[in-house]
Amino acid sequence: MKESTILHCDLNNFFASVSLLSHKELQDSPVAVCGSTEERHGIVLAKNEIAKKQGVKTAEVIWQAKLKCPNLVILPPDYKLYEKYSVAAREIYERYTDIIEPFGIDECWLDVTGSRLIFGDGEKIAYRIKEDVKRELGCTISVGVSFNKVFAKLGSDMKKPDAVTIINRENFKQKIYSLPIGNLLFAGPKTVEKLNRFAIFTIGDITLCDDVMLKRILGINGVILKQYALGLDTSPVTPYSADYRPKSVGRSVTPSSDITDRETVYKTFIGLSEEISRELRENNLVAFGVCVHTRTFDLETKESSRSFKSGTDCSITLARRGMDLFDEVCSFNVPLRSVGIRAINLKPKDGIAIQSDLFGKDIIDAKNEIVEDSMIKIRKKFGNQYIKRCIML
Repeated sequence: MKESTILHCDLNNFFASVSLLSHKELQDSPVAVCGSTEERHGIVLAKNEIAKKQGVKTAEVIWQAKLKCPNLVILPPDYKLYEKYSVAAREIYERYTDIIEPFGIDECWLDVTGSRLIFGDGEKIAYRIKEDVKRELGCTISVGVSFNKVFAKLGSDMKKPDAVTIINRENFKQKIYSLPIGNLLFAGPKTVEKLNRFAIFTIGDITLCDDVMLKRILGINGVILKQYALGLDTSPVTPYSADYRPKSVGRSVTPSSDITDRETVYKTFIGLSEEISRELRENNLVAFGVCVHTRTFDLETKESSRSFKSGTDCSITLARRGMDLFDEVCSFNVPLRSVGIRAINLKPKDGIAIQSDLFGKDIIDAKNEIVEDSMIKIRKKFGNQYIKRCIML
């Protein structure tokens, strides 16, 4: 059985790089793409290399970034433009393989095992892709080349920007075992904190640990991380296909002022649930669970979820279920900066039998669904502004 050749392509400083293509005059300036301060999304979403060298970090608030870099230029995000360039990059990747797995808008895994006879080994393919992207899109990418997905991702992170890193069976121990354990895929801050308590600081450290101990620290995930470090990841590159169904559908919002009352939360949940309901219907899915998310003005977050015996794609039902959960787990001890709701435990709508209950809730849901179908038809024909629920007026 021939060994796999996996690439991980990461578009460098993606939002900032794409935005700068429209602002050539700023190429030599420190630049950050930031959310709107008016809408209270004033954090750094991305920064260019110049800003990075001056200490600007992703996810910090603008005033903190400007303390480090007073001449920082702020650009607003242009998500439609980013999507356009993301699609263009994938079209370049498709010249070399049709086995492509997106990992966010700016990263993809490519399985080029079957392409080696045509284009050469993984390193040659990586350099060809890197130069194609630079020449045609004006962006740079970092590419990791390895025999599995975890090491390919690690490789693309090791050298940036505009670079190719090879991690093979012969060099991986020498190359990665001295790196911090947090560099390993899915080893997040909380995981790293737990491992550090047991003197596990590097990728090499975890390979020396007993499986029983790792299970005590992290459960089965500890053993999986060890397998990753040993180079034993066998997960396939899974192409995005027309058969793809989302595992959850959610929306959140940060309003212009803090939320301090229940009615505003409920109205917000209804508005968000209408968008969720539309997406569920487009994918022919129903939700058997709901998850609510809140963030206070001091950025403390809370999330809670619940499953239900009956599924729904009805926005008002989703909003009410979310509100019931909110009432149980949340309070207004402090104002809320943002709220969100997510439909979870999704299943295909086809073939799901409706189970009647003693209180006729299925009949109420059916009536609500008829109302929503009518609202959707009116909005498609005339626009969203022509019909609203009374509570939203």
